[in-house]
Amino acid sequence: MRKTWKMRMLLLLVLAALVLSACSPGGGKRKEINVTSDSLYVQKVENLPDDFIMGMDASCVPALEASGVKYYDFDGTEKDVYEILSDNGINYIRVRIWNDPFDANGNGYGGGNCDIENAIAIGKRATEYGMKLLVNFHYSDFWADPGKQMVPKAWKGMSTDEKAEAIYAYTKDCLQQLKKAGVDVGMVQIGNETNGALCGESSAALGGWKKIMQLISAGSKAVREVCPDALVAVHFANPENAESYASYGKNLDYYGVDYDVFASSYYPYWHGTLDNLAQVLDKIATTYNKKVMVAETSYAYTPNDTDFNGNTIGEGANVVKDYPMTVQGQANLVRDVIDTVANKTANGIGVFYWEGTWISVGTNSWEENSAKWEKYGSGWASSYAAGYDPNDAGKYYGGCAVDNQAFFDEKGHALESLKVFGLVHKGNAVENKADAVEDVNLICDINGEVFLPDLVNAVMLDNSKQQIAVQWEEVDIEALKAQGIGQYTIKGTAGGMEATCYLSLVYYNYLQNWSFEEGDAGWAATALKKFDQLYVEDKVTDSITGTKHYHFWGASANSVEFTLEQEVENLASDTYSYEISIMGGDCGETEIYAYIKVNGQIVATAETLVTVYNEWHTARIESFDYHEGDTLVVGIYVKCNGANAWGKIDDAKLNVVTE
Repeated sequence: MRKTWKMRMLLLLVLAALVLSACSPGGGKRKEINVTSDSLYVQKVENLPDDFIMGMDASCVPALEASGVKYYDFDGTEKDVYEILSDNGINYIRVRIWNDPFDANGNGYGGGNCDIENAIAIGKRATEYGMKLLVNFHYSDFWADPGKQMVPKAWKGMSTDEKAEAIYAYTKDCLQQLKKAGVDVGMVQIGNETNGALCGESSAALGGWKKIMQLISAGSKAVREVCPDALVAVHFANPENAESYASYGKNLDYYGVDYDVFASSYYPYWHGTLDNLAQVLDKIATTYNKKVMVAETSYAYTPNDTDFNGNTIGEGANVVKDYPMTVQGQANLVRDVIDTVANKTANGIGVFYWEGTWISVGTNSWEENSAKWEKYGSGWASSYAAGYDPNDAGKYYGGCAVDNQAFFDEKGHALESLKVFGLVHKGNAVENKADAVEDVNLICDINGEVFLPDLVNAVMLDNSKQQIAVQWEEVDIEALKAQGIGQYTIKGTAGGMEATCYLSLVYYNYLQNWSFEEGDAGWAATALKKFDQLYVEDKVTDSITGTKHYHFWGASANSVEFTLEQEVENLASDTYSYEISIMGGDCGETEIYAYIKVNGQIVATAETLVTVYNEWHTARIESFDYHEGDTLVVGIYVKCNGANAWGKIDDAKLNVVTE
């Protein structure tokens, strides 16, 4: 009798513990983390709360393990990777959920085949090691991001009202399954990088934002009912576009969406500066009294690829590299993002690193790896995804493009940079020595003298810079000039480390601020119709030269029409050429041309067009005569009829025509 009573009481206590742990808020009190490092320099992050979220997206782990991947601690001991993460300061795991990432024959689309069963398996392991779960609903059968928000197969053809009902029911069912499994759900994300689209709805369509907010509200309602203590998050990308973030916050407020956390992606090579990130998140936090966080960030610890598939960023990638691609550089980026959210934004609650466990599934050959990607879904996409996503996954399926951004090497051994999550609370001081050499970028007149620098910047462990002497390899500059205009790579050695100089030889350009690195200095943009955006953008991946370019975007059809001009002064009489480059998308029917105005009259034009992202087209006027004393204006005229028409303009050149 007494034994039965005790058993019943024990059962009740266990059930109560499961209910309490199933859906609970915030990051929870930080467990004691005993992390030390003899080689990693970590500056302490001041004012860091004990419950600050140190998160890791680790959605692909089951698929990787099925492919043969094993994970090891710093001493080479094989362990559950979620235990390793927990031991190093991670207190939250983020896991994405796709509705049905399989074809009719049960073949997975890849990317971890991240359905609810995958989330439950991960959630149980995260809970076992004292970490909470951020459940990230994409409301798609495969990747959802700013470029695509595809409706699940089962919901195709539904009206917005029907999709809202489906989202509510699906969210509720998934959370109930997680709760039943005893998973500690602390936060639920409604949609992934929903920049003006969600589940097949688009802000460019009539009533678009209202419909998108209706879907988000449906998901939020389900969270409140099943996990009333969990935080509800919304998620957007591209914080470098401050106007867009302001509009997202305004629409969420206008339509009365019930949410707690405004989350942003922040990839430093695409998304602008940390100061800008702080400003846009702080504005949301203070205007609407919301919590803010970074839901995705990452950085490369090496430029090298390890799975024969190529990487998003690597050697020679056209991206901003404010940190060296080293283990220390990776740690410094994480530390600085944490500091930005914790100390430079109001109500900043945490940072999640994206897929820090996604490493190579093999190292012998592409063919060997491909078989595993196809069978287990451990690459970013399998060939089976073509039926659902023919324009992206159907063309570019394959392995992992971020294996060089993980916190484990290609054999699964933990990198020292993983310790940063535990060390930021107290800091970790080691001898501050050089970690890498900063690249040198020179732009020189092909007809002038070229001097390589005697000193280069060494990037120290604390990310400060010190100049050191460099010895360049012997190079025949005149021979390079004879090859013509273009970019040439020159290698050297500085402080025992490799140094790289990217030398661009160009014809002398008579235009001021020709690649917009000085903002709009010297240029005059005139909007001929009312549309959304026309300004200089700082984004190296969308630039030809440098990091800046002129950007335009119009949500409404037939709204984009403008000119961009520069008046040229102090020019000698001669024959000149003029060109300017443009790329973009969704522009529909266009009228785009470069032009020359002399004394207010257009005397020459050259037509061009826009097609797709990163496909640059150049309008070039081969020659025109200029007489000293005339007023000369060069420019470009752009008119687009498409909805959501956007584009980038860069590299305007005014050169003397030489024989």
